[in-house]
Amino acid sequence: MSEDILAKIVRMRREDIERLGLNFGIEIPEKRRGGHTEFLGNAGAILEVKRASPSKGDIAPDLDPVGLATTYAEAHAQAVSVLTETNFFKGTLHDLIAVANLMESRRKQGLHACAVLRKDFLLFEDEIDIAYRCGADAVLLIARILDDEQLVRMAKRAASFDMQAFVEVRETDDLRKLKVVTDALGDAAAKTIVAGVNSRDLATFHTDPLVPASVRSKLPAKAIFESGILCPADATYARNLGFTGILVGEAVAKNPPLAKEVVHAFESGSENARGKFWKKYAERKAAKRAENRPLVKICGITREEDGLLAAELGADMLGFVFSTTKRLTTEEFVRSFAEKIRVCHPERSANGVEGSPLLVGVITDPESVEGKTAIKLAREGVLDAVQLHGVDPSNLERHREHEMRSDLAYYCAARVGEESDFDKVAALRKNGEPRILLDAKVEGTPGGTGKTIPENLLREKAGELPLWLAGGITPENVCGIVEKFLPELVDVSSGVEDAPGIKNAEKISALFDALKKNFR
Repeated sequence: MSEDILAKIVRMRREDIERLGLNFGIEIPEKRRGGHTEFLGNAGAILEVKRASPSKGDIAPDLDPVGLATTYAEAHAQAVSVLTETNFFKGTLHDLIAVANLMESRRKQGLHACAVLRKDFLLFEDEIDIAYRCGADAVLLIARILDDEQLVRMAKRAASFDMQAFVEVRETDDLRKLKVVTDALGDAAAKTIVAGVNSRDLATFHTDPLVPASVRSKLPAKAIFESGILCPADATYARNLGFTGILVGEAVAKNPPLAKEVVHAFESGSENARGKFWKKYAERKAAKRAENRPLVKICGITREEDGLLAAELGADMLGFVFSTTKRLTTEEFVRSFAEKIRVCHPERSANGVEGSPLLVGVITDPESVEGKTAIKLAREGVLDAVQLHGVDPSNLERHREHEMRSDLAYYCAARVGEESDFDKVAALRKNGEPRILLDAKVEGTPGGTGKTIPENLLREKAGELPLWLAGGITPENVCGIVEKFLPELVDVSSGVEDAPGIKNAEKISALFDALKKNFR
């Protein structure tokens, strides 16, 4: 098996330490120059001094650490993260010393000063001492590369210097280690430990913004969303999930003026229904990780028996159409169904898997009577979210500004049939949407057409985010679609119907049987 990126970074770092020592050949101050600023004492952004990365190569190779950190402080970042890893990120302890000295100078002048984080792949307790003497207020401890005993020793060493230990987690075993270290520190953990979850897998450097959502409820109060924050909308999304901080690297290192916008977006956001929806979806997805099949949404429910059967067979979402088509539902039906389904399927079963499917109202016009009804039901919690189907990104931004104050949970669906349609998909992704449902485009019909998206478009244009696919999916073709495109979610409507809105029990059963038989 070839060496993954994280293993390679750690191996090369160990080799450098053997050759150069823990100071990497750099003269370290004999004692710390300044005082201490609590790391993430208030909710806010942690912005990074970052020259390069293993996945992107050079990002800002000629950056001036002091100049960049000054920009971050003037943007009122809560902390500056200084990468000191040399081989892949091109940072050094010189950068850490320079930034720490800058912040001490700003403190003496009565200016806003950020806490300073040493971000590196630390392996030894003495590296905590070095970070302290260089002026760091906190150190990153990556649970994935430290065993239980070493993680505890390093966290305790940080606490002995009144420094925060920023413990990064991602995998299930990382969460176990986090509990081990918080238990070991006891009452001191609340002040000493800050947890972070990296949306980037350090082994592959693939980023998924739903990973932090899936574990937020398992983290302590102070928790940080790491990586994948490329624009202000991404910062808002992280805040919606209830994170206390965000760590932003590439975006602001490449474009320092963006720092102020990202800080403002995060600080002006709040935990809300949108974040609650994404956490519920992400937790459901994580709980079913062992199953090798996509999640399933059955859309266009108009009869109670159809929705109950789909839920019983394992549907993860049920969709109700609030648009003037033959699948149009009513407020009264959805209220009655929601009450019944949540009695039949409690919100969380004994094994921790979400029981009741997520209920979604599908709208094509937020200003229509039908659209407003779905939005009202989502605000009240009758629906878990609304699906904005085919809503133009520019209208979405206007809609978001109006509706976010009303705590609206939503996600977006885009109709695609040609290359230019993926421009809208790209715009949605830049607008901070963690997932986008792709539906087959048929002029004059918003959905449920029975048509599939051209395969060549999906292969060439779908991008890196996991796919949510709709359009022409049936019991007969679902396995072939899953094998070709590995979608995270399939959305089925006409493929299990006798007529629009009238589901066929045998077809619904056949769909789930096909998936369970072929993707265990």
